[in-house]
Amino acid sequence: MNHHFILIVEDHYELAQTLCEFLETHGYVVDHARNLEAAKHFLIQQNYHLLLLDINLPDGSGYTLCQWLRQERSLSLPVLMLTARDQLDDKLQGFAAGTDDYLVKPFDFQELVARVQALIKRALGEVTQKILQVHDLVLDHQQKMVIRAGQRIELPPIQFKLLQILMRHSPNVMSKQDMVMALWGDEEPESDALRSHIYHLRKLVDKPFDDKLIHTVSGVGLRLAFEPLV
Repeated sequence: MNHHFILIVEDHYELAQTLCEFLETHGYVVDHARNLEAAKHFLIQQNYHLLLLDINLPDGSGYTLCQWLRQERSLSLPVLMLTARDQLDDKLQGFAAGTDDYLVKPFDFQELVARVQALIKRALGEVTQKILQVHDLVLDHQQKMVIRAGQRIELPPIQFKLLQILMRHSPNVMSKQDMVMALWGDEEPESDALRSHIYHLRKLVDKPFDDKLIHTVSGVGLRLAFEPLV
């Protein structure tokens, strides 16, 4: 069984403990950080499936952590902001910083779990569009079919899922740890497994065609996008 890991960033100790206990009863593995500094330490050391983030923290704003996550770390893990702020401007600022969802305190714990489950499923590709297209590459999720420039491409299941993840995030960059987490959770089979799948995916999807769609972003990860020659 793959465990789903959640980091709670919340300075209110009693609320954080209640959240931890509640989510653990639903099968999640939960860590707790009380400030931005501790949260960054956790996020550097551990891969998570979801971040539950308070806005008002002792050493700064949750918006700052969200921006750091997206811009400096290039991580796309889902962020659910928990806050007492219920104004539209606060919500818009949260979405601009990169949050995926927003829940105003006080909230119902069953609603929290429903949102957590939905965000994690979407991030892992369990909820996705039926048809994805980037340039001349088409992926049909329902038919498990990949076509490029009119030619059908047969992909093994892991490589199909990897391509689906990259296409769903296109044109954004996906880090290695995001790809590993989406494919295997916390049970990556071996250190070179991802590299091998990327190599074979490129061989099938890119090599026979004029335009390369899978691009390495040095020190960050991969992005799938059409980049026409200028």
